[in-house]
Amino acid sequence: MADDHGQAPTSTRTMWKGAISFGLVHIPVGLYSATASSGIDFDWLDKRSMQPVGYKRINKVTGKEIAGTDIVKGVEYEDGRYVVLSPEEIAAAFPKVTQTIEIEAFLDADEIPFVYLERPYYTAPLKRGEKVYALLREALRKSNKVGVAKVVIQTKQHLAVLIPCGRALILNLLRWGGEIRSFEQLNLPPLDAKAAGIKEAEMTMAIQLIDDMTQAWDADNFRNSFADQIHQLVEQKASAGDIENVAKVESSPAVSTGAEVLDL
Repeated sequence: MADDHGQAPTSTRTMWKGAISFGLVHIPVGLYSATASSGIDFDWLDKRSMQPVGYKRINKVTGKEIAGTDIVKGVEYEDGRYVVLSPEEIAAAFPKVTQTIEIEAFLDADEIPFVYLERPYYTAPLKRGEKVYALLREALRKSNKVGVAKVVIQTKQHLAVLIPCGRALILNLLRWGGEIRSFEQLNLPPLDAKAAGIKEAEMTMAIQLIDDMTQAWDADNFRNSFADQIHQLVEQKASAGDIENVAKVESSPAVSTGAEVLDL
């Protein structure tokens, strides 16, 4: 896992405060977002009035709008049959909030398949944690290891991996094993090149092509061309005065679902 430096401005808003812990080691840290969205945020507008368009909670059978107080949460147990859970039952199942990134094991850095990697966060030491933080970072780097840990963020338990990256330790959330689909049922060629019918000359040519296209990693070499083009188009139209005034509406309080909400 190569070191890399993000291109977006650093977020200094602490999302979570706690500690990295393993054995008798305790490192106070804060958690910071390591990513920024580069996508385009399209809002829906009524083309007749240029007013914002929103969503309603609809009963899928009757097509009628229903109130949030009439919605319960259900898990499909069998086809068409649901087990309904109360807010109290769901709350009781939440993991205990420990404010700890608890390292459970250390692995070789290249041992975790990429398919398990989900979302990265930066960690940074809090007061009096700088030296021990640097010690863990450099020990991981020199041993070419990463730390596999569990952490609870906003009542949800995550599997994660601590990875040294430049001056930082990245906490990369991982998918649980049960979330990864097997590829055994796919029609894939044999792992052995000979068994896959690959000739030596073909392999030599393929490796040569890869060598010719090999370069050092630079995120700026790979652009989101769709986002760039849309941003450019928006700037052009706005500069030409082709812009609409949209009425502001008071936003309703967000309804926290925590899981897929099914109208039962």
